[in-house]
Amino acid sequence: MKPPPFAYCRPETAEEAVHRLTEYGPDARVLAGGQSLLPLLNRRLLRPTALVDVGRIAALRGTGRHGGALHIGALTTHADLERATDPHLRTALPVVPETARLIGHLPVRLRGTIGGSLAHADPAAEWCLLAVLLDADVQALGPAGERTVPAAEFFTGAHRTALAPGELLTGVRIPRPAPTAAVAEYGFQPGSLPLVAAAAELVLDDGRITAARIAVGGAEDRPVRSAAAEQALLGGAPDARLLGHAAGLAAKALAPGADHRAGAGYRRDLVRTLVHRALADSLARCTPRLRPRFEARLQEASAP
Repeated sequence: MKPPPFAYCRPETAEEAVHRLTEYGPDARVLAGGQSLLPLLNRRLLRPTALVDVGRIAALRGTGRHGGALHIGALTTHADLERATDPHLRTALPVVPETARLIGHLPVRLRGTIGGSLAHADPAAEWCLLAVLLDADVQALGPAGERTVPAAEFFTGAHRTALAPGELLTGVRIPRPAPTAAVAEYGFQPGSLPLVAAAAELVLDDGRITAARIAVGGAEDRPVRSAAAEQALLGGAPDARLLGHAAGLAAKALAPGADHRAGAGYRRDLVRTLVHRALADSLARCTPRLRPRFEARLQEASAP
């Protein structure tokens, strides 16, 4: 099918894009990489009054560091992050290029953008999951000026966000290094959107877990943190029993939905398995003697 008719404009600045979005009204849509939007248009699941193509706005592309925080422009592609050579990014936030590698196939990663993924707000999307795990801030520009929304408040439901009419997502800020964070996911085939994804970050001190973060995507209508599982890990000596217990708590606390791809029970089992795997991978990053096993798993996952 062909998309329905719509107006089209290609602004040169973020401010002009906001002006156009306001002018065309709440049914206007932002076109970035188009990897999520264009299929919806072609199937006529969306009928926008206008497309505001932000692809020329160079200021929205690229990464930068401010203190210990990493800023990623909304038009930065998945491939840009996958191939990033910044040594700080590779050591302080290695989960970012690794997560980019998990997204779709190469043509999708070359065109798709981190801002587009966050704004699309698919409950299983990798960037949405990682933003929640790392307490990222989503940055937006609207008619009233700039504002920042914590990722935990930005996703309000499946494909719904806190963006107001006329607002443009301009970037995401990850406030601190997370060298031990790891992501695990499962889909029916490589490159497909995962059924369930999990992310974890452990911090050890003197053989005990002093900080723990766990997030799950694809089980509910938005990515969520697992507070009970995180609390159960604190102060514990990391072993298979403790990680398995935390994974079980994470699965128990969720109310997975069912659809044509998978039932609720199957998704709950996936949550348990993937949280355990993400925790084990994060632990490997905390423990140098386990790092070769972690690196071998990464190489296996990325093999053609």
